[in-house]
Amino acid sequence: MSGTVDRTPSDRVDVCVVGAGPAGALVANELAGRGHEVVVLEAGERFDPADRIERMERTIRPGNGALSVWEMGGERDAYASTGERFYPLNRARVKGVGGSTLHWQGMVMRLHEGDFEQRSRHEVAADWPIDYADLRPYYAHAESALGVAGADDNPFAPPREEPHPMSAFPPSYSDSLFAEACESLGVAMHSVPNARNSESRDGESPCVGYGTCKPVCPSGAKYDATRHVSKAEDAGVRVVDRVPVQRLEHDDAGESVEAAVYATPDGTEHRQEARQFVVACGGVETPRLLLLSASKQYPDGLANSSGAVGRYFMDHLYAGTGGRLDRRTRQKHVGFMTSGCHQFYDDPTRGTAEGIPSADAPRSAYASIKLEFSNYAGPSPASVALDAETWGDDLLDSIRDAYGNHVAMGGLVGQRPRRENYVALDHSTTDDHGNPVPEIHWQVDDVTRRSLRRANEIQRTILEELGAEVTWQVGPEATGPAFHHMGTTRMGTDPESSVVTPELRTHDLGNLWIAGSSVFVTSGAMNPTLTIAALALKLADHLDADLRSF
Repeated sequence: MSGTVDRTPSDRVDVCVVGAGPAGALVANELAGRGHEVVVLEAGERFDPADRIERMERTIRPGNGALSVWEMGGERDAYASTGERFYPLNRARVKGVGGSTLHWQGMVMRLHEGDFEQRSRHEVAADWPIDYADLRPYYAHAESALGVAGADDNPFAPPREEPHPMSAFPPSYSDSLFAEACESLGVAMHSVPNARNSESRDGESPCVGYGTCKPVCPSGAKYDATRHVSKAEDAGVRVVDRVPVQRLEHDDAGESVEAAVYATPDGTEHRQEARQFVVACGGVETPRLLLLSASKQYPDGLANSSGAVGRYFMDHLYAGTGGRLDRRTRQKHVGFMTSGCHQFYDDPTRGTAEGIPSADAPRSAYASIKLEFSNYAGPSPASVALDAETWGDDLLDSIRDAYGNHVAMGGLVGQRPRRENYVALDHSTTDDHGNPVPEIHWQVDDVTRRSLRRANEIQRTILEELGAEVTWQVGPEATGPAFHHMGTTRMGTDPESSVVTPELRTHDLGNLWIAGSSVFVTSGAMNPTLTIAALALKLADHLDADLRSF
């Protein structure tokens, strides 16, 4: 296949986008629709949609490693992890056209107004240089572009004027079990917006409930960025796969980027020239590319005069509590969240008169908490059968005993930006092209631990009110990341402490822009993809205006 694809560079184009995930795809599609010539360079391959069923089967059949589903692993994807916590980077990465949306869960929430104003409101972290009002119209555009199913039933959500493009998915059966306990405790439940079809839309079928949403949606009902890649190509964009960009080269003055140097599968290097460049490689590969692009003028990495490239790495941490009920819960009947709770998001210290205790520390001592009601808790029948050592009727009895009465709550806790959490280059290990691999230096601070304990406390109270026997809990000591990479090329107005402007152009180079969660200033506790999409659409507006000004 690689021999039949033309991977030589185009003549100098208006815009070169590095990365064909959601941010890069949306930027490319928007700019092409406005008449600009765009080339997208993608490090990974273009997966065949016809293979989705086979990839789904890899996730449920024994003998297949998790990384094999989307062809991750090996020298190409090597990385290093340092710090007090090991960071399993490859467990949730996809290098390919569509990026992380090929395997994401599909939840899409707007950040709250307070997420943009943590310093002003609580004297912690930092404020964004933009506020919710600046991003609000782009959120609406992003919901339309991604095809979001949701409802206006969340009393804690930020204001909106328009309905979601599709109606929300109905609550799962286990959500209905939680509802009575939450009502008794004064806890509000509400729907979760999802970027998946609750009805037919744009030629795609509604969700048919395979339940393998992460890591594979075999039906295509869940949004992935290949939709906008296809639209962009229809508008004239050229998308080239399997061409990892090795470095960005700038002009003699060090004021603008001249070319993206990329390698083809046979190792040949080419230079793609453009008037403007957009880096949209995610929160790890974006800073890595900038650091790999060090030069005599920029010895510490491109666009890094502030020293902030790679710094302030943030993720969301998982909090969970689960157990068993003395009744059936229909576990595993739905593969995604249908109900959540943002009641403790802006103020995790609040209690309820009906039974949730108040926290014993001030608001500034906690990060944001988002709670979720899991309808896919507990083992699946297949996993029970595969782990069993019995056969026949005995096996059937063990499945009946182990499956069908599990219930759980999940949730995310946001990390605050800390300079000592970073993405750097590990010069002791190189990838398949001889480049230093990314090094993730990551640790969990006391604020995050305290917030995880608080989430666990609320979860346990709800489960015990439900009458569940709590059998497990994931909290401060056993937690893991949600693989939402944020903060490593942060946005700001001060070139000495940030990497990009509020328009998402780098401070140091006039024609270099960055799209994606790496520009986040704080993390909140919401899944980041909708904000990534909104910021990409905002960037496209600014870049379009810049192209038209010359």
